[in-house]
Amino acid sequence: MHSPERADGPPGLRALPALSYNTHRALVLGLTFLAYALYHASRKPPSIVKRELARSWPPFADPALLGATDVAFLTSYSLGMFVAGHLGDRLDLRRFLAFGMAASGAAVALFGAGYFLGLHSLAFYVAAQVIAGLLQSTGWPSVVAIVGNWFCGRRRGLIMGVWNAHTSVGNITGSLVAAAMLGYGWGWSFVVPGGLIALGGALVLLFLAPYPQYVGFGPAPIEPVAEESTDGEDSSSSSVASGVGKDRRDAVGILKALAIPGVVIFALCLFFAKLVAYTFLYWLPFYLSQTAIGGEHMSAASAGYISVLFDVGGIIGGILAGFISDQLNARATTAAVFMYLAIPSLFLFHAYGSISKATNIGLMMISGLFVNGPYALITTAVSADLGTHKSLKGDSRALATVTAIIDGTGSLGAALGPFLTGFISRRGWDSVFVMLALCAFVAAVLLSSHVKIEIPQIIEKWRNRSTNMRIENEDHGVQPLLEEES
Repeated sequence: MHSPERADGPPGLRALPALSYNTHRALVLGLTFLAYALYHASRKPPSIVKRELARSWPPFADPALLGATDVAFLTSYSLGMFVAGHLGDRLDLRRFLAFGMAASGAAVALFGAGYFLGLHSLAFYVAAQVIAGLLQSTGWPSVVAIVGNWFCGRRRGLIMGVWNAHTSVGNITGSLVAAAMLGYGWGWSFVVPGGLIALGGALVLLFLAPYPQYVGFGPAPIEPVAEESTDGEDSSSSSVASGVGKDRRDAVGILKALAIPGVVIFALCLFFAKLVAYTFLYWLPFYLSQTAIGGEHMSAASAGYISVLFDVGGIIGGILAGFISDQLNARATTAAVFMYLAIPSLFLFHAYGSISKATNIGLMMISGLFVNGPYALITTAVSADLGTHKSLKGDSRALATVTAIIDGTGSLGAALGPFLTGFISRRGWDSVFVMLALCAFVAAVLLSSHVKIEIPQIIEKWRNRSTNMRIENEDHGVQPLLEEES
């Protein structure tokens, strides 16, 4: 079934022929994927230019001052997240996201402007990062809420696991672009990604439909997480509602969202999981450039290129975690197992990654798999599940608010990790990796109460499956005997 486009819908879609419901869903996935990939791409320049700043641009000779700019960005980002989530459940998500992308691009370019203006004031760069962090907080609650409006059901973990590859794709793209621009002057490593995210904002404004109602379909059915969603067009399309504001359910406040079972536990878990992930995001290129791999040190640009393989592992980890959690119907158990496995992978990477480039790459990708897998799962499928939790009884939606609470709390950890690394690295990288391993352990332990609930359910599920398979096999064995007797 095709949709009669709304007169007040996205202007780019109004210029196109009517699209089917599933085509719209594919377009939503593609545009939100692109949008958040560009958000992450615009966050990579600071990690790529760290060595160049430390070597040639006062006052950044002290690594702790580089960490100060990171913590300025991430602290303002995490605090802004709570406000952005609250607004995201109340404003037009298409315009809100488009504005955030355009303004974020300008803020990223502002940091790079310091190069062209010859500025050496730490206050300027800290202020630029504070502004950038506040504006970047518009992205995640918006894209998760939009995808949650279009997708629900048991396959949500796999779908959002694949979709969440935007984080790693953005990191990879940002690393490659920033490293390529570094030869022209480090300022260009900020200006170009800033321009790209602004262009992405224009595409969002023109073509993104944040709700099915925007393009002539009735509200997407809210299904319990344990039930299979229908992907057909007929079941998801109905008459056009009178207005977008009326189609949407009432948003909930932060206190009510905090009362949803699981929100606080997963938020605290993400605090430590994201601390580990963002320490790699901001410090991995610098660590690689400071470590002799195969007896040789690599340049800052080469370290930037090699570091993208951590995110390649992260893509695999996010998809794998989503698929496993769907099959087991056990988000917490999946995330906890990944975090426990991240601990030995981190120590192996640090201990043996210097043997050769091939060993370094292999261990780096394994670390990325286990570190980014649970981070991706919690920020996507878990947040979407909790934002449509059965305790809401269908009378409200809290997708953006719940996402903001979970990811905002996680971003506080993301701010703390790079900041602590700037100081702890003075004592040597051994201490840094001990800190990361301890945080991974705490993240896993925090999920213990949920794991205890899920384990019996997993066992019962597999027992039932085994019983059903045995009954089917027995039935198949009896049938030939009956045929012989007849």
